[in-house]
Amino acid sequence: MRVVSLVPSLTEAIAASAPGALVGATDWCTHPAALDVTRIGGTKNPKPARIVSLAPDLVIANEEENRAQDIAALREAGLEVLVTEVRDVPQAFRELARVVEACGVSVRPRWLDEAEDAWSAQAPPAHRVTAVVPIWRRPWMVLGRDTFAGDVLARLGVHHLYADHEDRYPKVPLEELRAAAPDVVVLPDEPYRFTPDDGPEAFPGLPCALVSGRHLTWYGPSLAEAPRALGEALRAALR
Repeated sequence: MRVVSLVPSLTEAIAASAPGALVGATDWCTHPAALDVTRIGGTKNPKPARIVSLAPDLVIANEEENRAQDIAALREAGLEVLVTEVRDVPQAFRELARVVEACGVSVRPRWLDEAEDAWSAQAPPAHRVTAVVPIWRRPWMVLGRDTFAGDVLARLGVHHLYADHEDRYPKVPLEELRAAAPDVVVLPDEPYRFTPDDGPEAFPGLPCALVSGRHLTWYGPSLAEAPRALGEALRAALR
């Protein structure tokens, strides 16, 4: 089985489940760190000719991460493309199982059981806090409706204030974000790399939780660590 992955979190899942199957991945596929495969461009601008030259049996994509026109071009070139959709944690587990099976894995990976167990063991939150969750600045963009990351936070007791916005990733002026007066501002390190020196200063007087984007937005082996890691970051910010 020869597989090309256009989705960083699914690249990690495939590498952990079907060692040797991956022959190509995007420039943004950073896990596992030692992954040695052909790089085929970005998630939004892959190089179809390079992918075709790898003669993959399967290309793994995602309806949000990848552009419809790129998926169509690969199919027109005769490649089989499996397109995933992940909008919440249960759907992530279903899609992960589908991906690893499509990659020829006949035995359910242990990491997938561990990830499901970690979320099943997560007790219902005793109380909820409100948040805004920027994912970009210049312009400021935040989590909106129907997102995987939003569902992850909801399961940890965090209601993000734009969950009912008509857009999935709305652009919101900074003044409006401040005026929303959330209990906490959640700042991931991807897609925009918020850091202690780049992000918190925009929200004076508000607690800011700097979190791993891999734990907040990736669906794969990192899901086993996500409840603990995100919970610790949120609790530290709200002390």
